[in-house]
Amino acid sequence: MTTVLLVGSIGFLAGVLAGLFGIGGGILFVPALTLGLGLDQLHAEATSLLAILPTVAVGAWLQGRYGNVEWRPALWLGISSLGGVGAGVALAESLGEEDLRRLFGALMIAVACQLAWGARR
Repeated sequence: MTTVLLVGSIGFLAGVLAGLFGIGGGILFVPALTLGLGLDQLHAEATSLLAILPTVAVGAWLQGRYGNVEWRPALWLGISSLGGVGAGVALAESLGEEDLRRLFGALMIAVACQLAWGARR
């Protein structure tokens, strides 16, 4: 029961943050899945990608209703990213657990720096 509450709370918070700021829930999901539920980094990343799909679908639908989505660039971005997904999966599977954790940590630091830089203006 505790696990269900933890996962439900993280999912709700990630959904709120994704809708409010347009950030990916993986920033919350991956650490929660590794630290809170004991998944290894590769499984946490894969689970996070699957779990964020409903949030993406609802967010895009609602923002599209408000007229905030540029559909043509979004479509091209989505289609062109499919090749990168395959390459990313192959790379993630070839790296060790510690390397994946370090790379994810570096990504989180880069995102934090970008957000801080943007807030500075």
